[in-house]
This record gives sequence, C-alpha cells and structure tokens, in this order.
Amino acid sequence: MISRKFTCSVAFTFALLPFDVIGNYAEAQTSATDSVSDIFARENRNQLVMDIEAAIAQAQAKYDIIPQRAADQIAAHAGIQYAPLAAIKTEYKLTNHRMVALLNVWRRSLDPGAANYLHYGVTTVDIYDTVRVLQIRASLNVLLADMVEIEDRLIVIATTHRDTVMVGRTIGQHALPITFGKKVVVWLAQNRRNIDRLQELQIRLESSGVLKGAVGTHLGLGPKGVLVEREVSAKLGLRTPEAADWHGARDVFAEYGQVLALISKSYASIGAEIFRLSTTDIGELSERQATSNVGSSTMPHKKNPRWPERVIHHGRKIPRLAEVLLDDVENSFERDNTSGPNRIIEEISLEAAKMMRDTKSLLKNLRVDKDRMRENLARTDGMIMAQRLMLALSKHIDRTLAEEHVRKAAQKAIDTKMSFRAALLEDPVLAPYLNDTIDELLNPETYLGLAREQVDLSVADIKRRRAQPK
Repeated sequence: MISRKFTCSVAFTFALLPFDVIGNYAEAQTSATDSVSDIFARENRNQLVMDIEAAIAQAQAKYDIIPQRAADQIAAHAGIQYAPLAAIKTEYKLTNHRMVALLNVWRRSLDPGAANYLHYGVTTVDIYDTVRVLQIRASLNVLLADMVEIEDRLIVIATTHRDTVMVGRTIGQHALPITFGKKVVVWLAQNRRNIDRLQELQIRLESSGVLKGAVGTHLGLGPKGVLVEREVSAKLGLRTPEAADWHGARDVFAEYGQVLALISKSYASIGAEIFRLSTTDIGELSERQATSNVGSSTMPHKKNPRWPERVIHHGRKIPRLAEVLLDDVENSFERDNTSGPNRIIEEISLEAAKMMRDTKSLLKNLRVDKDRMRENLARTDGMIMAQRLMLALSKHIDRTLAEEHVRKAAQKAIDTKMSFRAALLEDPVLAPYLNDTIDELLNPETYLGLAREQVDLSVADIKRRRAQPK
C-alpha cells in the first residue's frame, strides 16, 4: 500500500533524493522518478479518489444533503485496502468504467445506507480533474524543491568563479572578456524566474478544484452546490474554487505544460552551452566521469558529454508533451475527451522530474578549466581587447579614426602572422599614444566592466527574493 504522504489527506512532504550517480544512468533514472511516479501511481490515484469522495460526503452531511452517519462511514472506509486493485480490475471487466468499478468495489465495505450516498450527485470528471489538481500540486512541490537545489548549486558555481576570466562570445565569435561567474548568474536568474512562474501557477492551480457536475451547473448537488464545492476544496487544502466551470477550458493544465516546457528549454540552454564549451576545440568545461565510462565502441579516447545530452533531450521532449495539453484547451461544447490529456499530465511530470535530476547531476559534476579559459583568451593575440584600445585612443584622436586604425592593425596581424601588439605599435597614428599603456590595455583581466559586481548583485537579489514570504 502506498504511503498516505502522497495523498491530499495530509501535508505533502517529500525527501529530496540522492543524485550522486556518476556513471550510473539507470540508477539516476530510477531515483529521479521515485517521488513523482508514486504521486501518479494507480494506488495513489485511487486513494485520492477516495479522499475526495470522503470530503464530498462530509461536506454534504454538513449541509444536510446526506446523513452524517453515512458520511462518517464513507470517511472511515476511505482507504485503498477497501478497494484492492485486483478486485477493481475484475469489476472493470464487467463495467468498462474505471470510476464505477472502483465505487462498486468500495461499496461492498459499506452498509447499504452509506453505500447509497457514496458519489451522491457527483460526476466522474469532477473527481478525476480534482485528482489531477492534487497530483500536479504534489508534483510542483517536488519540482520546486529540485529547482531550489539547482539554484543553490548555481550560486556556488557563480561565486566560486566570480573572478574566473574567460572569453565572452557573440554570434559564435570572440567578443569581450567576461567571467564565468557572470555567465552562470544568467542561468541563475533564469532559474529563479522559472521558480516564480511555477509558484504563480500554484496559486491558480489551487483554485481549480472542481465539483460542478456533468455540465458545470451544480445540478447534482442542488442549491447548496457552491457551498459544498467550497467546503470540499477547503478539506483538500485547496483555495476557494473558481466560480465558473472550467471543464471545457483546460487552460490550467495547459499552463502547467507550458511552464514546464519553458523550464525545459532553460535547462536545455544550459546543457547546450556546457556541451559547446566542452568540445575539444574549446575545452573550457567538462564533467567528472567514472574512469570506466566508455564514450565510443570504436574510439577508445573519447569521453562524451553525457549529462548535457540528457538535459538537452528533455528540452526537446517536454515541449512536445506540452503541446498536447495546449491542444486540449480546444474542447467541444461543455467538455470532451478528445486528447487523453490525463496520461500526458503524468508523462510530462515524470519527464520533468528526470530533467531536474539530470540538471542537478550536470551541475554537480561540472569541471571548470581556468587554464584553458586563459589560453583561449590569448588565442586572438589580444584582439579581444580591440574595443578597449579604440576607446582609449578616442581620448586623443577622432573615435572613427581610432576604430579604423585598430581594425587595420588587427587585419595586418592576421595577414602577416605578426603579433597584434607589434602591428599596433607599427602604426604611426596609434603608436604615440600606446607606447606606455599598451600592455595594460591588452590585459583582459582588467577589462571586465561590472562582471564581478553583477555576480554579487545577482546572488544577493536571489537570496533576497528567496527570503520573501510566499
């Protein structure tokens, strides 16, 4: 029997799972999905159905719709031991309806009076949509905890490499010096914005418990239907439900998919950047791997970037799943069931859990080669400092003239294989202003703008936002 910690009857509490699984993808994938797969397991789904039905019965008794004695017995028997999977499976063969099969089995544990009031005035879609709301809420708790862990790791990397100078690249070319910490706080801020998005989604989700009946008019519950619906939501730990029926809209579930898609692309972007910076020709980043890891069956020297590939893969799969949930926003009349979205909610949640675990492993096992970053800074022989030279020279000569002569010196260095420094000092227009300052002007470590300060400000901002009450 599944632990009740995954149901709505108690607070959602999930232990963070270990992810120190270098070189063991099977183990990583198993641990990555434990919590979320339990949330969507059949036993837990049935337990959630029973919790919701018990909450409905108690709310109906409160408003004198059904006898209190019947509600109490329903609540006392709201455990999956009273609806075993094997019995439900047998019943399903007769009914071909999963809700009716569960209810028929469950009723056998109740006396006739209580059994008569189980699922009283209620429709299946209300129950299962509310189940999905509770499952998504539980999944969000797991995913948000993972994202905070990722945030913690990014803070460590950013602060550790606040002063680690590297090449800044634009449109694939060397541009200006930056620090690796500056690059990482871009990822850090993006991750925090995505945390904010999930938390904002949580608020709307928690207002999406629904008990409005077959066509959304509370007909089954009668004139006290709104009061019953609100009471049930409160018992399930949800917010006051939306006044309007949303069965035919589905935008809340679609938004869940779209936010996960955006998060997946954010992490895929990190994975792709690490992948590129790990290439043999750049070699500034790599990942710790077990010595037994094999990169190729035919090229013994290869060590392929495993974790970046996995994160990139999630960034391709999750948006495809989200598209199915988006399609479900287009419903016919009061509602239909044309896309089978419930299965997609489970699949995208599981894929998101794997993505979080793989992203954590990627960042935990990341290695930064400061020496290679320094070597790459020197690959253009100081040309990466051309902007600094131009701006310094513009204090003495026309800026346009300075830009033209610095460009000519760079081209001369490329064409003749001479050093950029020498080409600059051979230029009669530039040389008088560079003899005493050229070495300092060509030093990338003293031309970083506010890169270091950006790291400090970004980390402080993240910590401030985390401390704010939700």
